[in-house]
Amino acid sequence: MFLLVFIVVPVVEILAFVEVAMAIGWLWALLLLFGTSILGFRMARSQGRTALRELSAALSERRPPRVRAMDGALGSIGGLLLLVPGFVTDAVGLVLLLPPAKRLLRGWLSSRYGGRVVGYATRSARFTGGGSTRRPADVESTAIEEDVGQLPL
Repeated sequence: MFLLVFIVVPVVEILAFVEVAMAIGWLWALLLLFGTSILGFRMARSQGRTALRELSAALSERRPPRVRAMDGALGSIGGLLLLVPGFVTDAVGLVLLLPPAKRLLRGWLSSRYGGRVVGYATRSARFTGGGSTRRPADVESTAIEEDVGQLPL
């Protein structure tokens, strides 16, 4: 995975940039990359805020986050990919901003990782709409009182 992200992706991005620049011109290719970076910054910020707002509301109401939180997270990732300079990452980022792609990816993620997340959530915190589900804790500890005047400074 490390090899893919840090070696293969930049090489593919450079090759794609050269091809696009030869087709539309170097200046237009640079302006296009700059424009998609600005668009990516705005999209990542707005989609990220939406995801955090939905997640915060769900947690404060003690219910699992809904579809909008995942859509916001996927949109935020799409915006971040647009922010990264390169035409290949821009294409993937634009696809992640489209609702049909979000729906497909959300379905794939929930079928692949849904059991793990739900299993972890039910073990660590219960999303019930009401009373406390805290279990009593059994903690053993030892405290030692030191004289502050005798501690070396």
